[in-house]
Amino acid sequence: MDVLPALGGKIASIRQNGVEILQQPLLPYAPRTLSTAFEESDASGFDECLPSVSACDIDSPEGKLSIPDHGEFWRLSHDAISPNETELHLTATGSVLPLRFERKLRLLAEPGRHTTNTLDIEYGLENIAQHEIHYAWSAHPLFAVDPGDRIHLPSSINTVKVENSARRRLGARGAVHPWPFAQLASGELASLDRVGHETDNVGDKLYAVAPASDGWCAIERKNAGLRVQVEFDPAVTPWLGLWLCYGGWPENQALRQYCVALEPCTSPVDSLSSAIAAGQARTLAPGQCDLWWMRIVTTVVS
Repeated sequence: MDVLPALGGKIASIRQNGVEILQQPLLPYAPRTLSTAFEESDASGFDECLPSVSACDIDSPEGKLSIPDHGEFWRLSHDAISPNETELHLTATGSVLPLRFERKLRLLAEPGRHTTNTLDIEYGLENIAQHEIHYAWSAHPLFAVDPGDRIHLPSSINTVKVENSARRRLGARGAVHPWPFAQLASGELASLDRVGHETDNVGDKLYAVAPASDGWCAIERKNAGLRVQVEFDPAVTPWLGLWLCYGGWPENQALRQYCVALEPCTSPVDSLSSAIAAGQARTLAPGQCDLWWMRIVTTVVS
């Protein structure tokens, strides 16, 4: 695993038996500012969206605050400490919102007939202000895929809601579809659980309509001989976002994403302001800290 502390603590690469697990850079790595749009960056790997996924304005005791695209923390240089060769601690403090964000990354190996490796992540988020703070967090791991790979969700998730869909393939924001078979705006039926081709020009952001009672989701990569499973804590991060991108984004660039993002999150919307209005944002009192966890488990399958 390769991590870039200076670039938001980005996990740039995870390899299992020589197979790359994550979307690789569309543009060269470069420093980010508060005005950098996500498509102006490398748009790859595994970033953290905090305190919002989409850009928005929120009210605070200091007045109106502008939260940048994909949040602030993917832009910030992180302090990094590695107590041993399989563990890394990353810490950063926000300037838009006074939040202290900590991650402890651990690599675990379980040799056996089917080799399994685990990236275990412990999260901590502390309010260091003198007033309460609302936030929304979403993991943003962009997983590399191949045509025909399958996306598996627990049985508790049987409907999904559109957050946005390129060219309104799945309709307007708020449209609800059964999982995995959805009727497209064209009238055709699509299998959302089957990965398409990178020339399909698809870019769909979806959320599960109901919280996930079972904290897992997975991609079965048959040709690569791998199963990539994301496990999460439904008590703290009960929502699941899905980003299905088969060449549909960024629309103004020659190189486009070909990936699936499985995104445990705290709110079923991209915008923190929308989450606050709907009563779906997390709230931290002064000095309070939220703790949660997430795992990426890669298993070699025959």
